[in-house]
Amino acid sequence: MSNECNHFAQEKKGISPNTKNCEECEKEHLPVVAIRICLTCGHVGCCDSSIGKHATKHFQETGHPVMKSIQESSQKWCYVHEEYY
Repeated sequence: MSNECNHFAQEKKGISPNTKNCEECEKEHLPVVAIRICLTCGHVGCCDSSIGKHATKHFQETGHPVMKSIQESSQKWCYVHEEYY
């Protein structure tokens, strides 16, 4: 992690997922590879390996910078600086 990224420190503690799966994929009946949770608001979106790429779209629409995988590792991703923590 670079010394310049402070987005990880700004995440809200205790964020819970708003839904169990990617809400947009469920509505569009799309398959999901993996899901991510926004650590600002709890939005659940699919990863970039999924057709919908809804986690990235959520960042593009809201500017919420940090997400993490729900199923796998506890690594967090900052969209602004494109790095893991």
